[in-house]
Amino acid sequence: MAQQSHFRREDYTVGWICALPVELAASQEMLDEEHGASITGPHDSNIYTLGRIGEHNIVIACLPDGETGTNSAAVVAAQIQLAFHSIRFGLMVGVGGGVPTTNPDIHLGDVVVSSPEQTHSGVVQYDIGKYTPNGFQRKGSLNAPPKVLRNAISQLKARHMRDEERFMEYVAKFDRLPTFTRQYAGPDILFVSDYDHISVVHYGTIASGNQVMRNAAERDRVSAELGGVLCFEMEAAGLMNEFPCLVIRGICDYADSHKNKKWQPYAAGVAAA
Repeated sequence: MAQQSHFRREDYTVGWICALPVELAASQEMLDEEHGASITGPHDSNIYTLGRIGEHNIVIACLPDGETGTNSAAVVAAQIQLAFHSIRFGLMVGVGGGVPTTNPDIHLGDVVVSSPEQTHSGVVQYDIGKYTPNGFQRKGSLNAPPKVLRNAISQLKARHMRDEERFMEYVAKFDRLPTFTRQYAGPDILFVSDYDHISVVHYGTIASGNQVMRNAAERDRVSAELGGVLCFEMEAAGLMNEFPCLVIRGICDYADSHKNKKWQPYAAGVAAA
């Protein structure tokens, strides 16, 4: 049994949510220090990993095994907020399906960070709306990440411009876990096998829905209608309006019929890093 944390619940200010066990493992590996377990209330089904990264005390929770989608993510987030009242903002960290384009040039193992662009807040739910004689009409909108996180994005972009990104240094922490390495992931199906690509961080719109996107034609159609999205995922839309957060996705496939899990560990690792 894990040792109980000696920190108070009020000491934790960042809520970190994952959807898959492989994402949870990658997130736990990024902690500078683990604080032990937290005792949950009778109506809280979450199991929390408590720890610290830098100066921030963090609560990590994962969706129940076998559950995905916006509704399950919303339940997990609501329970975090009830249990830890000092949470200032959240992170949704895991894998997603990339949209292959030439600008930006997205590869497997790259990272996409939700960032407001044009008329979108950073995340758009593409499957909520109604059918009309003119086609599918989406309704509603999602909140943008809180200002403190958007300021952090500005800092990250500036570091990128100055070639000061350090996240690949953090990826090296996974060298002791073979399944999380780039070598284990294998070749990128869209590029020649000897092409050596270094993971890149992209900023822009993430499309979120309750169904797995595995159709290239549908992927490209939705992306075009939304003015160009960088990746697809299944949980973030359930969080944005009630759990102010930044969404970070490592690209593990191209949201098409070639979808498989081989790249998930490495993609989860770079997203967490």
